[in-house]
Amino acid sequence: MKQSGAIRIGISGWTYAPWRGSFYPKGLLQSQELAFASSQFRSIEINGTFYGLQTPGAFHRWAVETPEDFTFAVKAPRFITHIRRLNEPAVPLANFMASGLLRLGPKLGPILWQFPPNFRFDAKKLEAFFKLLPHDTEAAAACAKRHDNRLKARAFARIDAKRPLRHAIEIRHESFRDEAFIDLLREYDVALVCADTVEWPRLMDLTSDFVYCRLHGSEELYRSGYGNKALDSWAARVRAWSQGKPMHDGCFTGAKHAKNMKRDVYLFFDNTDKLRALRDAKALMKKLGLFEGDEKRHAHAA
Repeated sequence: MKQSGAIRIGISGWTYAPWRGSFYPKGLLQSQELAFASSQFRSIEINGTFYGLQTPGAFHRWAVETPEDFTFAVKAPRFITHIRRLNEPAVPLANFMASGLLRLGPKLGPILWQFPPNFRFDAKKLEAFFKLLPHDTEAAAACAKRHDNRLKARAFARIDAKRPLRHAIEIRHESFRDEAFIDLLREYDVALVCADTVEWPRLMDLTSDFVYCRLHGSEELYRSGYGNKALDSWAARVRAWSQGKPMHDGCFTGAKHAKNMKRDVYLFFDNTDKLRALRDAKALMKKLGLFEGDEKRHAHAA
């Protein structure tokens, strides 16, 4: 029996010029950066998918370049969340599913749906969208087959195995501080992203069998780092979530607390002057003992 859920501490993206010569060894080819970054962290958010649809070839390449036990989180297209604002999402969702996600195979982790700051809670619209979300790779492949001609030449809708598919929602408007929102998330098994920032609500209601955190910088958005005391607090939260212990030090909507159960935890640092994120992620991993017993994974990149 598992003693706790899996813990994956990572970073948001991996292609940043300031990292070259500091995090990445001097002279490392850009084509080798993902391989290096994935040797240091067990999960990374793919950001490029937010800005435009990628290709099956790109997803396959990313899968090949990363360790066997690695998992990607995939950021869903802003076309659906920011431009369409969840209006008529069925075909864009199918195009996204057909763009190559399934080529990640067992390395396909949670899909992150990030709403813009001016997107308000709309129960009817959200429920209609949640009903469309596939919750396993078989359902994702079926969804992908409903793509339109935009992806005719590069659509990918095959799977090597049926696996669960997880979804997480990051909200940025105070109107989501609503028990009805939490009830919807729980009904459709969607995780609420715990986003740490001064700009948006930081809610910690547990709504699925996993926890998804994004640390953007609690004092200055995308820039401020996390000191020792703050990282101790996050380490305690991660342990509690993964071990299924009560954790009540966060902010909640007022909805009934979820039952205690062991949960997988994904936590990504996005306090990106792009150097603080790296230091903070490694510091938190050390506090959680995640480097211990992981020497083989990191030795070639040391």
